[in-house]
Amino acid sequence: MKPLLRSLITLSIVVAACLLIAALWRAYVLAPWTRDGRVSAEVVQIMPEVSGTVAEVSVKDNQFVHRGDVLYRLDPLRFRLAVASAEAEMEKRHAEVALKASTAKRRNQLGSDVISAETIDLANGEAKIAKAAYDSAVAALDVARLNLDRATIKAPVDGYVTNFRLRTGDYATAGATKVSIVDSSSFWVTGYFEETKLAKIAPGKSADIHLMGFDAAVRGHVSSIGRGIADANDNPDHRGLQSVNPVFTWVRLAQRIPVRIQIDHIPDGVTLSAGMTCSIAVGDELPKGRLEALSRKFL
Repeated sequence: MKPLLRSLITLSIVVAACLLIAALWRAYVLAPWTRDGRVSAEVVQIMPEVSGTVAEVSVKDNQFVHRGDVLYRLDPLRFRLAVASAEAEMEKRHAEVALKASTAKRRNQLGSDVISAETIDLANGEAKIAKAAYDSAVAALDVARLNLDRATIKAPVDGYVTNFRLRTGDYATAGATKVSIVDSSSFWVTGYFEETKLAKIAPGKSADIHLMGFDAAVRGHVSSIGRGIADANDNPDHRGLQSVNPVFTWVRLAQRIPVRIQIDHIPDGVTLSAGMTCSIAVGDELPKGRLEALSRKFL
């Protein structure tokens, strides 16, 4: 009886080991799963359109801001003076237009019988030049007012101010980034899957995303599959000849192809930050909870 019992126990262990090996093979080799995932987001680089001294800072690092919130203000004095100067120039040009138009009107009423045609043409030409100068002054005033308005820098999107180092008294240069905002509505995940697993991945398939440090899985779906990666053998040398790697091993490593995952649901308590690493399982190849267990073991 005992030999039979030992045989049954041994057989049970062998069967269990075979089942475990089969499950591991399915999970690691066949299932579309990867530990190489990254959280990404759109980062808006906010650059002032005008240069000036920072007079007021209204936000702090990592603060959440809404679209239209004031980030900082430049000293407006210089821009207000520019507006006043442009307004004065416009008034001057407006007076010139009135004077030249009145002169041209009188010359035309007198006619060529009283004054020469050249004098009439000259008056009409001066009136048109004055009108063009007035239009230019109006445009300059609009630009001066626009610069005054752009001295107040506002958030263009909802998001998080990141790596904020601006302080009152700093000089902001037009076209130079002073504030970066991570768009809170633009988070996505990129998973780098082995090319041998791409056959089971397609746009629209569901995806479970497990972040390091969080138990709850983020839900999403496959948005697109990358259509190209760099080829190291495609780089020419200094003579323009193709540089081919001479190393070729018996075991060929599968290339990793980027797959973009659109996030559908973020559980309560889960914080997303661009650059976080995660594990991703696509479809229903892995049983419920298997991704979390594998992630805790190997991440």
